[in-house]
Amino acid sequence: MIKKIATVALLIILLSANFIFSQYQNVMISNQYYPNEVTIMINPKNINQIVAGSNIGYYGSDTSLSGYYYSSNGGLNWSGGVLHSTLASPSGDPVVIVDTAGNFYFIQNANYHGFVLPCFDRHLVMKTGNGGANWTSASTYGLDGKFQDKPWGCVDWSNSIWRNNIYITWTEFSKYYYSGGGPSDSSIILFTKSIDGGLNWSQLVRISKRKGDAYDASNTMEGAVPCTGPNGEIYVSWSGPVIWNSQYAIFFNKSTDGGNSWLDSERVVTSQSGGWNFNISGVFRCNGFPVTCCDLSNGPYSGNIYINFSDQRNGMTDTDIWLIKSTNGGTNWSQVKRVNNDPPGKQQFFNWMAVDQTTGYLYIVFYDERNLPAYYADVYIARSTDGGETFRNIKISSTPFFLITNSLLCDYINISAINGHIRPIWTRVENSTTSIYTAIIDTFYNIGIKKIGENIPSSYSLKQNYPNPFNPNTKIGFNISKPGDAEIEVFDITGKLISTFVREYLNSGSYEINFDASDISTGIYFYRLKINSFIETKKMIILK
Repeated sequence: MIKKIATVALLIILLSANFIFSQYQNVMISNQYYPNEVTIMINPKNINQIVAGSNIGYYGSDTSLSGYYYSSNGGLNWSGGVLHSTLASPSGDPVVIVDTAGNFYFIQNANYHGFVLPCFDRHLVMKTGNGGANWTSASTYGLDGKFQDKPWGCVDWSNSIWRNNIYITWTEFSKYYYSGGGPSDSSIILFTKSIDGGLNWSQLVRISKRKGDAYDASNTMEGAVPCTGPNGEIYVSWSGPVIWNSQYAIFFNKSTDGGNSWLDSERVVTSQSGGWNFNISGVFRCNGFPVTCCDLSNGPYSGNIYINFSDQRNGMTDTDIWLIKSTNGGTNWSQVKRVNNDPPGKQQFFNWMAVDQTTGYLYIVFYDERNLPAYYADVYIARSTDGGETFRNIKISSTPFFLITNSLLCDYINISAINGHIRPIWTRVENSTTSIYTAIIDTFYNIGIKKIGENIPSSYSLKQNYPNPFNPNTKIGFNISKPGDAEIEVFDITGKLISTFVREYLNSGSYEINFDASDISTGIYFYRLKINSFIETKKMIILK
């Protein structure tokens, strides 16, 4: 009994300590109808206008429908409902995109011939011109008798002749295994485009020369995500087998003429050890689909293509998030980089990536178990400001959530970013049901932390700032002997908190960060480092 009480007490302490590091406001978007498989998009022309979508687990007598949500104040408040269409029955796997005029599109699996096999025989495209309040059924596409699955889309925001074209890629099964398919059935990747705002779609084009099987697991060609380049190029990546049951990879294809022609054969850009479908304890199913993005900004990394994915190359209990990039249009690819910066041995899963096309910065969102006991997860964002060479990881969820066995997080989470405004979206489990959340991120912490030594310090320490007195910038150094959640706060002489300018999980090492006091008046202040059980405070003087 005493041992049980001690275990419970330890769990409470661990979770309570984890709650401390939550600097971003979390907003629940919805908890109705068991939402999951979430998508979100900020309107670049109006950053206060955001539209999101989800799969709905149960709604009345129907299942596998789609929920829509919209905000007109940057994600602080949300309205929404359930999508209905006279063209086809909405049926999940949602993606929301926005065009250059501010029209949003909701793309999803659909039952065109009703709930009879093969069920998802079309994709349904719905459109809104008023920020998500009202939706019209724009069109459907697909081949009757085939199973259409997992669409994703993008709009060409380049200044090319193809600007505002809509592109969609997805998996087509000759016959889905769970709808009666067998060993002879297969999966391929298809492409279509619209040049008239989603009203009509081009002939379907097969862009994967290889086939996968129809079992909807790692031997299946799945997870195709397109993006566009600065000159209107179309880039797509997806997962699947090179050799069934033994070798898996991330594939890549591209078009430089608006989708009219493609490479003769898709390229293998990197391996995906164990495939895209893997197990995470407490999660009903999990995958590591690749996400393709390209930098369209005017920054130094414009034109870079990035592919973000996850896999279990380090073992079934050590899933990691990865990034690979090309700086020459997909001809050559870098070595794979690990995105999560925690020590080995914990699970990170369900990745998604966005490139802020104003700054060129990368943001990758994922679930993370690094600070928690088994069956609990936080949500983290990894940010890169140097073209994917290095990443800062920061926790964005206010509290962890419990991974109930077979919890329906389903297939993906999502993130949108524009001009420093970042809106992730994720599913969490609460009281045996699901809800979907975003975080209000308009200032990303930890700009300018530099690691200044490779040796592992023997102890924690906080150094005196220099110069001191200063106006308006000073540098603060500190040593970390063991990894943990580091926090640096600034207080005035009365003890009032003025600024929290570091909150991040940091590995062992010596660090330095710039503190900018441009908005703080002359006076005596105190800055404090907290990490694990270590706390140290020092005095500094702002003199203007």
